[in-house]
Amino acid sequence: MKRVELGHSGIEVTELGYGCMMFGPKLEQEEAFAQLDAYLERGGNLLDTANIYGRRKIDGTGRAGRSEEIIGAWLKERGCRDQVVLASKVGFAYPGISYGTSARQIREECEKSLQRLQTDYLDLYYLHTDDENTPLEETLSAMDTLVREGKVRAIGASNFSAWRLERARQICQANHWTQICCIQQRYSYLRPKQDAAFPGQKYVVEDLREYIRDTGITLLAYCPLLKGAYVNPEKPFMAQYVGADAQARLAALDQVARETGYSKVQIVYYWLMHQDPAAIPLVTTTNMAQFEEAMGTLKIQLSKEQLDFLSAAGEGNVGGAAK
Repeated sequence: MKRVELGHSGIEVTELGYGCMMFGPKLEQEEAFAQLDAYLERGGNLLDTANIYGRRKIDGTGRAGRSEEIIGAWLKERGCRDQVVLASKVGFAYPGISYGTSARQIREECEKSLQRLQTDYLDLYYLHTDDENTPLEETLSAMDTLVREGKVRAIGASNFSAWRLERARQICQANHWTQICCIQQRYSYLRPKQDAAFPGQKYVVEDLREYIRDTGITLLAYCPLLKGAYVNPEKPFMAQYVGADAQARLAALDQVARETGYSKVQIVYYWLMHQDPAAIPLVTTTNMAQFEEAMGTLKIQLSKEQLDFLSAAGEGNVGGAAK
């Protein structure tokens, strides 16, 4: 797998990341170990988790932190800590812990994540949310302290707008603090309708793309397959994506899939990886067949004309979609 630098951090990650959100809710230890082994064997190195991962959102079964526990057990058993870039997050609430990125919360949650992951440092620690009730100065100072203490190597952000990222950059520059090296955002081939909202989440829009190109930070895409809606008729697209723009883009996706024989999953991943700016998709799979399909993306190739065709689909409907 090809590797790219996370912003200007000096940390290199593979072009497909592995999202561990389903460890606990859908995958228990044996199945999770099998997929982690397979990902490492394919040359992958970026493992993405969070302190809240491990619970089912619908019925509340499982527990927050279970994803980190499974990864920690795997790292200990395999002895491969130095072969992976380990990323976790802080900010969202879970039972017993309130929402926020205060200095105290950041430190306490980092320590818990380190214990569950059975490691003494995180390669990448994300602000999972933009907590506007806590001064950015307090939040960023706390993250910088973790870097200076050796508990964290680099910091990232998720669900931030471009202007807030720029405000953070200015604060860090003025105080000589560690800069945010990457942004993880909701991003897929389909575009949400203009002014669509996702509770607690932000998606990629044009001003963020421009900011990424200008600053050189890295873009990571979460929920790239829209929870399986591209291929599973029993999982309808969220209302935020339904409309004329989506219909046009789905027709284009169908056409390219027919022309090439590649799966829609692979085409969506490939498209994300070949945009400007390019994104690192976070692959989240619940069985080995899905995992193998995702990894097959590394073997496909679309022409410039096919990529342009996909990107231009729905352009007549941009008034109804976020560009």
